[in-house]
Amino acid sequence: MDKIEQRIRSHFEASIQTKRDTLASQLPALLKGAQLIVDCLKGDGRILACGNGGSAADAQHFSAELTGRYERERKPLAGIALTTDTSALTAIANDYSYQDVFAKQVLALGRKGDVLMGISTSGNSGNVLKAMEAAHGIGMRVLALTGKDGGAMAKALEPGDVELRAASKVTARIQETHILLLHCLCDAMDELMFPAG
Repeated sequence: MDKIEQRIRSHFEASIQTKRDTLASQLPALLKGAQLIVDCLKGDGRILACGNGGSAADAQHFSAELTGRYERERKPLAGIALTTDTSALTAIANDYSYQDVFAKQVLALGRKGDVLMGISTSGNSGNVLKAMEAAHGIGMRVLALTGKDGGAMAKALEPGDVELRAASKVTARIQETHILLLHCLCDAMDELMFPAG
């Protein structure tokens, strides 16, 4: 059990260090990301979120924080997870390709002024990249959550977009940091839009 205890301790220490490193490198981008979301929602826009696997779960988590609440009572906000409609996902994947599952939904549901939140630990998810391209084509901004070197998603950003890059090359550490970044966005959004009395 000593070996397992040491492994557990090393996971905690690595996670803590990743979060410290990410704060040091990403605070300005995190502030910009929060403002991007607030401007979108104040303008009656919507946040469309997507990702694969654990990143799909993060997209759904963030959308639920918008439509329900984060920590304070406030009106529901427009968040749509593009990962939850199994009929749309399977129909698009079957009739077109898996690369199109998010892009088709962006074209159907998105509009100018909305924000696409694309989440990928590698920054190289092909279907998220296609969603970014679709979003840009209709005048949406992109908030990209990435890791490692940012991948192709970092290269696909346009002026007005924001990248939040977890400071790690390890998928587990990136995912743990993404959820913290999302909670920071939720807290900033609540404070900016619904300041405590």
